[in-house]
Amino acid sequence: MARSPLTLAAVAASALPDTSFVGSGPLGHGESGEFDSALLLGDDQSQYVVRVPTTQQAETDQSRELLVLQSMSDGIRSRLPFDVHRVIGQAPVDGSRAVVYDYLYGYQVEAAAIPAGDGVAASIGGALAAIHGLPSSFVSEAGLPVQSASDCREEARNVIERAAATGMLPAAVKNRWLEAAADEALWRFLPTVINGSVAADSFLITDHEAGPIVTGVLGWGSLKVSDPAHDLHWLSAAGEAAESVFAGYVAASHRSPDALIRQRSLLYAELELARWLLHGRDTHDEAIVADAVSMLDGLVDSVLGNLMSPLSPATGPIMTVSDVQDMLDKNPTPPRAPSSAISMDTDSFDRSEFLSEWDKEANDETDVDEAPASQDDLATGPIDLSQLGSTEDSQRERSSSADDK
Repeated sequence: MARSPLTLAAVAASALPDTSFVGSGPLGHGESGEFDSALLLGDDQSQYVVRVPTTQQAETDQSRELLVLQSMSDGIRSRLPFDVHRVIGQAPVDGSRAVVYDYLYGYQVEAAAIPAGDGVAASIGGALAAIHGLPSSFVSEAGLPVQSASDCREEARNVIERAAATGMLPAAVKNRWLEAAADEALWRFLPTVINGSVAADSFLITDHEAGPIVTGVLGWGSLKVSDPAHDLHWLSAAGEAAESVFAGYVAASHRSPDALIRQRSLLYAELELARWLLHGRDTHDEAIVADAVSMLDGLVDSVLGNLMSPLSPATGPIMTVSDVQDMLDKNPTPPRAPSSAISMDTDSFDRSEFLSEWDKEANDETDVDEAPASQDDLATGPIDLSQLGSTEDSQRERSSSADDK
């Protein structure tokens, strides 16, 4: 059963004994996230986030992010044109660990909804360029992964081979990927610092007189030195805005990106489908496997209809429609159950879940930096820890007949 915001407030109070919390509210989808989370209001009107992992994988991810955030000195942070969470406190809880962070303001925009042009798209590109411009020394000094171009290529090959071994990878797709992995020119690049798990919802946007800009970036547990194309793979879902984001990225970069960075980013986007398939196989989740196979079939359709957008020179003219059809005939798709919308996201500070009623009111007043005027939806008043036991008992009684979320 998910911990209530009031319980999490008590946990946060043990992590920050000098801070009094006067309000708490829900944060995130408890039924699907890997963290119990809450948004807290201090008596000085400061806002905090508290998170407790609920799975072993979430605990590992949290530990990695803590390492990254604590290795980011003020000097490193000053190089970024946006805010990054700061760790405020920690406390043990039920054999795990609660972490309290400062709260970052802003809203998110889905990839397909990012407007093209010099506004928020260019700001996102500039944010990515700033990450890739960080000195790699702080990553290696923190003991975080450092990958060479050869390492990145070998990692991609490994994913392709494992996906092919399932027997569920369409031959057209497998050949497309293998040809890209074999193309020497595609893998000539200089590794940079990357976020490693960036997506459209990683960026927090705020509106200013000059227009919307990126003011925060979430999710840092995969930071490493690697292929900068990794952080661009999500642009495959950004439509016309992808060109604007990339133009902003090039304009803000201290060095010119390599010539084939967009092709590698497309390869990484396609390999996410292979990773989803492998995740389904590893967890014995047939629904995920079916969903992945369905999306791979859709990728075949894309390959058939978009032969002029190869992953590399080696994957274009070689493949014809008749070639692909022959491959498909030799590799029929296995039967699968109807697919449902399955999210590949984890609870990684999803901003659509992150905002409480405080932020909605603040956004209505067009001033996201001020504390909200109304707190009607919060559990206001000083938190009486002595009442937690009875409160939790009553909550359990009320929920005993409901479905466990």
